[in-house]
Amino acid sequence: MKNVNEVIAIISRIRNNANKLIIEHLDKKVIKGLAPSHGDVLQVLLHSSGGVTMNTLASKISRDKSTLTALVNKLERYEFVEKLKSLEDSRSTLVQLTSKGKELKPIFDDVSQKLLDTTYAGFTQKEKEVLVDLLIRVNNNY
Repeated sequence: MKNVNEVIAIISRIRNNANKLIIEHLDKKVIKGLAPSHGDVLQVLLHSSGGVTMNTLASKISRDKSTLTALVNKLERYEFVEKLKSLEDSRSTLVQLTSKGKELKPIFDDVSQKLLDTTYAGFTQKEKEVLVDLLIRVNNNY
């Protein structure tokens, strides 16, 4: 019988292994300054057609504003993003990719595909769907 009480430890090991894969891949591409924690921010920005407010970004990646600010500031230091004041609301700050940030798209897509291929190795489409459904249910319990 499987020890079902190990679920959190298993999820944690998966996260650690995924982060290790990401770091190794970024090192091969000689991309300095990026960490796995920047992935969520970059994903939102790579799939937006312009700037995204800090509030929207925080909401989309489920991070508090102080954590997001630290992530964005580091991305800005490495010139992957820039912060601008919103023309519509001067209290809002927009974050958008720089040209250097936009150049990350093929690398980001490659890393994402490698992660998915590794994660789902040997899974049927139905098993993938069941896994995602179960993980969503776990997440919704919090």
